[in-house]
Amino acid sequence: MTPEPFGTRLRHAMDTRGPLCVGIDPHATLLASWGLNDDVAGLERFTRTVVEALADRVAVLKPQSAFFERFGSRGVAVLEKAVAEARAAGALVLMDAKRGDIGSTMGAYAATYLDEDSPLFSDAVTVSPYLGFGSLRPALDAAAASGSGVFVLALTSNPEGAEVQRATAADGRSLAQLMLDHMAAENAGAAPLGSVGAVVGATLGDAGADLSINGPLLAPGIGAQGATPADLPAVFGDAVGNVVPSVSRGVLRHGPDVSGLREAAGRGGGGGRGDRGGVVCARGVLRGVSVCG
Repeated sequence: MTPEPFGTRLRHAMDTRGPLCVGIDPHATLLASWGLNDDVAGLERFTRTVVEALADRVAVLKPQSAFFERFGSRGVAVLEKAVAEARAAGALVLMDAKRGDIGSTMGAYAATYLDEDSPLFSDAVTVSPYLGFGSLRPALDAAAASGSGVFVLALTSNPEGAEVQRATAADGRSLAQLMLDHMAAENAGAAPLGSVGAVVGATLGDAGADLSINGPLLAPGIGAQGATPADLPAVFGDAVGNVVPSVSRGVLRHGPDVSGLREAAGRGGGGGRGDRGGVVCARGVLRGVSVCG
């Protein structure tokens, strides 16, 4: 059977659970704020609590692979378990790995995150296109075969990104726009949403680019980096309905209490079971008609 495409599954999750993506970023300062040691036991307790609190109610959970890899094989084992448990509870898992390479190496990264037989198989993965969009072909093909998605870095929220992403290609387009146009071509004809998404920072003010890629737009930068839900319509314009706002510290700092995490996700627009108001609020923001409190 042909697997259901990621874009279709994401659209359904956004419509039923709200559009929020919550990052799982177990860095040392967050572990300490939860009263946990910066070791594998602390990592496991933190991750298990986030999954327990949110996997049955938010659309997307986004573990940052680096914070697990730093503990070696034992940390990766925690990540593998978290991915499986989050997906079993109904959340889509976006692995934030930002992989980018060429040829067989890119193929190996694709197999790690986008092959159903891999212990790290995820619903989607973040990738970097700045070795050329064509270098992503192994990941794009693997995602299409498994019904997974790929989120491509386009216009990121870090200020240093502009020196590459805003540079001008030979035809006069910015490099970011060139990448966005490639994404649009990959998503052509897909309905209700393509499976190739773009990462576009919510802190940009005005993206200064055509974001109509017929795919999801992951919007980091809300909360600790200074952006708010009210900023999204100005950044994303007519494409705002495809935005997946991403929040990490703004939710995670309310742990380790499970109810605190759930309430914070609801206020951030995650909503879902037990917090229908959060869902309604998020939908309103992304249509430019209201602002979450």
